[in-house]
Amino acid sequence: MPVTTRTVRPADGEIRLDRWFHRHFPALTQGALQKMLRTGQVRVDGRRAEANTRLAPGQVLRIPPMPDAPAPLAAPKPVDPREAASLERLVLYRDDSVIAIDKPQGMAVQGGPGIAKHLDGMLDALRFGSEDRPRLVHRLDRDTTGVLLLARTPAAASALARAFRGRDTQKTYWAIVVGRPHPLEGRISMPLAKHAGGHGERVVPSDARDAAHAVTLYRTVDTAQKRAAWLELTPLTGRTHQLRVHCASALACPILGDGKYGGAAAHPDGFGDRTLHLHARALRLPHPEGGMLEVAAPLPPHMKDTFVFLGFDRPRTPPCRRVR
Repeated sequence: MPVTTRTVRPADGEIRLDRWFHRHFPALTQGALQKMLRTGQVRVDGRRAEANTRLAPGQVLRIPPMPDAPAPLAAPKPVDPREAASLERLVLYRDDSVIAIDKPQGMAVQGGPGIAKHLDGMLDALRFGSEDRPRLVHRLDRDTTGVLLLARTPAAASALARAFRGRDTQKTYWAIVVGRPHPLEGRISMPLAKHAGGHGERVVPSDARDAAHAVTLYRTVDTAQKRAAWLELTPLTGRTHQLRVHCASALACPILGDGKYGGAAAHPDGFGDRTLHLHARALRLPHPEGGMLEVAAPLPPHMKDTFVFLGFDRPRTPPCRRVR
């Protein structure tokens, strides 16, 4: 294959350069792409670029000779009809551009070591007659429940990715924490870094130069004396495990059931359920076709039980809607 050029289409606008290559040249490995970028073989409008360069419609890419594609993989295994029906029942909202689902506790969003079954591998069940397979546009931890968005088209994926990077997107989480925060509301600004240890990778507070800036707003909605509190959390940045680390380290109030970051303190006596009590309650962000999308998910069963146990009132879940 000779050197060629391609113009970025509107459907691929705002996508990262490395993701553009993986979308159009799935046989290309990340290592091979990094070498091409490092040696200047890939260029954007005649200039060198990085893997995380954001593309814009109309830009011209220089494409060096690509490696031969590997032998075709076997067709993906069809989703079991019962699992497909279960996924459909999780849908909170659907239109031509977006699907919002209520992710249950224990469902992995993507594959990884020891994870054979995950949402990303079953998204064909949520096509609803569309030619395009839905795409993930953000992530939730395996044991975090609540609102998860999917894009139904490449253009919607680009628009939603842009919305998540912008300031117009508001994420609201609910958590039950052990103890009572002081003060009862405020702003947490604590840089975080990933740390590899004997028990796997963890995220820790860090003053290192490469630590990621992480900011969370919090508000105490209700308390059960000093035993536990119901917090509303609004992350202003999207770092891995940000809310879990901020609660455990900055507030000294680990999320109930979060043994990874709270240790034994996250499993106090008297609480029977050791499941993580963190719920992605609501999202409000620009809709790809205009207006604002507002989506909310009801409490999962284990958190409903804990609310009753602690005497917290459960508010009504507002309808999911697009506000024009």
